[in-house]
Amino acid sequence: MKKQVLNIITGILILILIIYWGIQGKSDTVSRAEIHKENGWGKGIAVEIMDMSEKLFFPGIVSMTDKEEERNLLEAVVQRLFPLFSYVEETVPVTAEVEDTLTYEMILEAQANDEYTMSEDLTEVSKETIETQVSSVDMSMERLKDFNYLLSTFYTVDSTTMIGEDQLNVDDLLKYDMHINNEKEGPKVLIFHTHSQEAFVDSVAGDSSTTIVGMGAYLSEQLNAKGIETIHHAGVYDLINGKLDRSKAYQMAETGVKEILNQYPSIEVVIDLHRDGVGENTHLVTTVDGKQTAKIMFFNGLSRTKSNGDIDYLYNPYIDENLSFSFQMQLAAENLYPGFARRIYLKGYRYSLHMMPKSLLIEAGAQTNTVQEMKNAMDLLANVLVEVLL
Repeated sequence: MKKQVLNIITGILILILIIYWGIQGKSDTVSRAEIHKENGWGKGIAVEIMDMSEKLFFPGIVSMTDKEEERNLLEAVVQRLFPLFSYVEETVPVTAEVEDTLTYEMILEAQANDEYTMSEDLTEVSKETIETQVSSVDMSMERLKDFNYLLSTFYTVDSTTMIGEDQLNVDDLLKYDMHINNEKEGPKVLIFHTHSQEAFVDSVAGDSSTTIVGMGAYLSEQLNAKGIETIHHAGVYDLINGKLDRSKAYQMAETGVKEILNQYPSIEVVIDLHRDGVGENTHLVTTVDGKQTAKIMFFNGLSRTKSNGDIDYLYNPYIDENLSFSFQMQLAAENLYPGFARRIYLKGYRYSLHMMPKSLLIEAGAQTNTVQEMKNAMDLLANVLVEVLL
């Protein structure tokens, strides 16, 4: 009831504000537009209501407050006398211009949760089908130059997004040099987990070494042993107050990862290692050298949806480099271990791929894989990374 009353009062104040604008005339139209552009429409309305109140109720004080600190003091007084303004600012959703159906916060939450569940339908195939997959891929340049062949053979494009020949042609995908400078001192690879709580069929409760975090630590050990200095970051970003909550995982992880990148400027490669979520009857496994091995999938976000176009507020300056990195990894995996890598998945959001050109988001196995199958996969993944980076 209280909220309804506040909404009614808010509507009346906005109506008064419109009348006030009419009295003021067109002379300050530009300044009002600038307020809204700078603050967003929700906050812009609150700012203008406060400004109107100051002029109506405290005209003498307003004329004498030229300094910023004095203005801040006056605003604090107005907020105390008229707390509704704070309510308006807090409750009006902040929307992004490119989104006409979802708010910014909803998009970020969708990004956080969507990647984890996207492949449940995709991977609803039998264990037998997955185990018997072998490479019959023609990787000749002649075939790879055919966009339709390239797309259908190496990629799965989610129904929410789209990609064309301008971003997906073999010449561009192969033009970026992914080799690291191993002569420069310091770590070269950073492995972290936006979703740290992902576990496997035989994971031990409370033992992170049997979860995706443990797989990241194991992969880091393998890379270090092969001459690629690697850091494993075990930060937790998908728990809030002890409960699983992925809604802000990507924003929180970005903060932690950027601190590490600032601390170690020698890092050239960032890997966000995940575990996929599939139907309980699906077993993502292949056999390599007689060992049951979890399959992996490289994942790219395009910051673009069919319904709204490019998502500017989830801007990624490195999309082309990201696509090149995952494709070169895919080719290396297919050459070394046919059937080990599933097709690259293209989705509409940004995820964690915007912090560095050589960024990978990898879905390794799923909840139906065993810890040993995952470790076997990390052994192969380390070899594929060596093939591409050294």
